[in-house]
Amino acid sequence: MFRLLKVTGESLYPAYRQGDFVFVTKIPFFLNSIRQGDVIVFKHPAYGTLIKRVESVSADKGAYTVLGMNEQSVDSRHFGSVKRQHLMGKVIWHIPKPK
Repeated sequence: MFRLLKVTGESLYPAYRQGDFVFVTKIPFFLNSIRQGDVIVFKHPAYGTLIKRVESVSADKGAYTVLGMNEQSVDSRHFGSVKRQHLMGKVIWHIPKPK
């Protein structure tokens, strides 16, 4: 139900930095309330596990447009929307790495 994942890459920099940790949940209560601005983790067939911010949610809530904060991020501008079945979960807690 809950997973602790380590952030790799600079996709959501500066909000999420390489080495930060996030708690992700797949509990339906949290997933049903995914909206613009939330951060989600998902599996992409070509790019593996990704963490991105939700830009928009389709009307039927079955797909999400996601963007990184970094201009070079691989996101919906490259691969289109993310289908709900590919979600690993929604980030519910962000733990910055110690400085």
